[in-house]
Parts: sequence; structure tokens; C-alpha cells
Amino acid sequence: MNQDMSILHLVLNASVVVQFVMLILIGVSISSWAAIFRKLFALKRVKALNDRFEREFWSGTSMNDLYSAAAQNSRDSGPMERIFASGMREFKKLHEKRITDVSTLMEGARRAMRASFQREMDVVETNLSFLASVGSVSPYVGLFGTVWGIMHAFTGLAALQTVTLATVAPGIAEALVATAIGLFAAIPAVVAYNRFARDIDRIAIRLETFTEEFSNILQRNVSAQSASGQ
Repeated sequence: MNQDMSILHLVLNASVVVQFVMLILIGVSISSWAAIFRKLFALKRVKALNDRFEREFWSGTSMNDLYSAAAQNSRDSGPMERIFASGMREFKKLHEKRITDVSTLMEGARRAMRASFQREMDVVETNLSFLASVGSVSPYVGLFGTVWGIMHAFTGLAALQTVTLATVAPGIAEALVATAIGLFAAIPAVVAYNRFARDIDRIAIRLETFTEEFSNILQRNVSAQSASGQ
């Protein structure tokens, strides 16, 4: 009885449709775990790069030196550094065109940083929708396999004269394995999605705060240059 009711025996003796559902759910679960580990390492790297640049930014290094370093190491830079580089690049372009109006300079820099911020957030949020889909859809896919398996089990029992628990249990157990696999795929995806969504919100708030602080610094520098020029 123990051998006949083992998980492996139930999976191998399930109907073709239920086995196909299980195969899909196992594949989705593997893909989900791969996405979870990739996102975990990616967010950790983003945080480390942002921490490094923020320390350099507030260490007293000149804006021009930071911009030169960001331009040379664009591949190894983090979101915060790329947002800074976008703002400085647009600011320098407008300044080279001899635009002296403070509001025009600041609006151009802010617009470039907002566009860069949106691009960075799109990259950071990669695979997040996939985890949400796995967490919400997998239980229903497993439930479909369970319903189909139970229907198949009862169809096979219709021809029997005497039906006991021993004859009903294996078919129902085979079907319930699909639901179990669906939950096994969904639960880690939901937990990871909630964790990553919270971390991404923190990254977004941090980048927005930096954008405002950098804009204020630029505005003070431009205002000071305009005042000294007058």
C-alpha cells in the first residue's frame, strides 16, 4: 500500500492530461526559481552600486569628475549613477548652446533624469510580472488537473459493481497531486514577488530622492554662477 500510494507512483499512473499539467507546473516552478535567484542577485547588485556612487557623490568629488567617471564606466555603473550622468549630459548640452535661463537648464536636466529613471525602473522590474503570473495562475492550473483527474477516476469507477474507499482513493490522490504541485509553484513566487516589490519600491524612492537632491544642487550652482556673472 505504501509503495502504491507513493508520490512517484501516483504521478506515473495519472492520466495523460494530469501528467501534462504536472509537467507544465514543474517547468513553471523551475523557471520561477531561476527568476527568483536572478532577481535576488540583480537587486543586491543594484543596491551595492547605488551605495558606492552615493558615497562618492557626497564625498565632495566635483560633478565634472563624477560625470567623467560615469561616462567611462557606463557598463559597470548603477541606476543612480546613470541617472546622474543623464542629468549632467543634458545640462552640459544646454550649457554649451549658451542657454543661461535657469528654468530652461533645470527643466532639461530634470526631464532627462525622469526619462532615465523610468528606463532604470523598467530594468529593475524585469521578471516581476512573471512571478505575479505564476503566483496567481499556478493554483488554478493545478486545480484544473485535479478536476480532470477526479473526472477521469470516477469515469473509470462507473463500470465497477462495488466501489470502496480502496478503489476510489488512488484516483483522487493522483488528481490531488496536481494541486499540490500548483501550490508548490505558486507559494514561493508570491512570497518572492512581495519581497521584491517592497525592495523595488525602496529603490524607486531612493532614486527619486537623489534626483531631487541633485536637481537642487544643480540649481544652486547655476544660480550662484548667474549671480557672480552679473
